[in-house]
Amino acid sequence: MPVGNPKAQSIATRKYEKKTGWISKSYKLKKEVVEEFAKACELNGEKQATVLTRMMNEYISALKDSKRCTN
Repeated sequence: MPVGNPKAQSIATRKYEKKTGWISKSYKLKKEVVEEFAKACELNGEKQATVLTRMMNEYISALKDSKRCTN
């Protein structure tokens, strides 16, 4: 649960995220790469999270196909 004295909406959001399996991740990346990625996604009319999820799934699939990933 959120720290401090959270509002009802914050509690409901965290409960929904936990129930549906959503998590937040943080990565340190070069500013230029992040800005270019954001621009490319915008130009293509896609959300950054959607593109990242697709790329992650493709990477996982490629490793599974090459038998280097056992999950």
